[in-house]
Amino acid sequence: MLFAVVDIETTGSYAAANGITEIAIVIHDGKKVLNFYETLVNPHVPIPYFIQRLTGINDEMVRNAPSFSEIAAQVNELLQDKIFVAHNVNFDYSFVKYHLQACGYDLDTKKLCTVRLSRKVLPGLNGYSLGKLTKQLNINHGNHHRAGGDALATADLLAIITERDSGNAIGAMLKGRNSEQYLPPHLPVNEMEKLPSTAGVYYFYNAAGKAIYIGKALNIRKRVKSHFSNNKINKQKQDFLRDTYHISYRECGTELMAHILESTEIRKLWPQYNRSQRGYLARFGLFVYEDQQGFTRLAVEKIRRSVKPVYTFNTITEGHFMLREMVERFGLCTRLCNISTHPDCGCSNDHEQPDDYNSRATEAISWVKNNLPTFALIDRGIDDNEHSCILVKDGNIYGMGYLSDKKTQVQSIDTLLATVEPVQDNDYIRNLVLRHASEFPEKCVMF
Repeated sequence: MLFAVVDIETTGSYAAANGITEIAIVIHDGKKVLNFYETLVNPHVPIPYFIQRLTGINDEMVRNAPSFSEIAAQVNELLQDKIFVAHNVNFDYSFVKYHLQACGYDLDTKKLCTVRLSRKVLPGLNGYSLGKLTKQLNINHGNHHRAGGDALATADLLAIITERDSGNAIGAMLKGRNSEQYLPPHLPVNEMEKLPSTAGVYYFYNAAGKAIYIGKALNIRKRVKSHFSNNKINKQKQDFLRDTYHISYRECGTELMAHILESTEIRKLWPQYNRSQRGYLARFGLFVYEDQQGFTRLAVEKIRRSVKPVYTFNTITEGHFMLREMVERFGLCTRLCNISTHPDCGCSNDHEQPDDYNSRATEAISWVKNNLPTFALIDRGIDDNEHSCILVKDGNIYGMGYLSDKKTQVQSIDTLLATVEPVQDNDYIRNLVLRHASEFPEKCVMF
């Protein structure tokens, strides 16, 4: 079994938009170095200043160095029939594979990550970065943050791992498509092993403990694993892998509850890698107020924290659609509903007294409220001893929770109000719940 221990220096953090400035490859048999290759590479783009400070490689040093295309054949030959080894292997592998592919070579080798192997074979150490490992294991590590120095230090680390690998961790990782090889380098394996195969919501955290991504799943374990099943070269994926340190989860009785919990948690924590639902927060509302002449006026306006709307909408178009239906159904004035701005809107009730007009406006508001249902959507719980409950009050999602005594608790709206955990309503989850209720009316208890 031969290993190709690889280290690279680059112009940035992801392969699709960055070049390689230096590459080193150590051919190793698990005990000793058999061959060593190292070269600077001209990326044909300026090297960012902070990377120059980190690696010591500047634009002048690579000016006369070969392009990657000039060394691609040799690099490809060195890696053939070898196990690709690196400290945080997915980073180095993604760069080398991408740039080889651009030159017409298809890299398809097995991989080993010395970060993960060290955690498994050498447990209990104080940190597993290459710098910390070399200090703790007395490995000679000269020329930090240069491809040659880091590759040789990683090769010495590999020799220690193979010597102490009494449990055949290397063999296990090489067997098939071992899932550990695709995990973020800082993520403990035991956190993956604890994930259940049930519906719920999962959370990814960075080193500071801040949630960076929240997702929902019908099968939490399967869905989380799918995040790491490929090694995309784009910046978002590479940053995501680098930033993930921990995972937690919350089980839910149903996939619908997982939808709701995911949506409310995203709006509570605003994780940096969640983008898909940020436009679903209700932005407009139907408001009621009295003008100086005593007329009840209706308006669809942007949400204001100080005033509670009769109903909320994600778009102003939805609000105006409902408002026009109220005008037509109850004979309301378009000017008093802030649809028309012309003083003479042409309404037949232009000279009507406030009390007469307001009675119809009040009737219209009652119609809106009466058409907003209050019901409990009852479904299975997390286990067989409970039921899940999603409570809709006046057409809005009020909250959700679990009932230990369905027969007693569902009889009273007040009991449910005290039992469920309030959630922030928005059009996205409201439409999900109302659609589910229309498809499964037998699950609904109306109030």
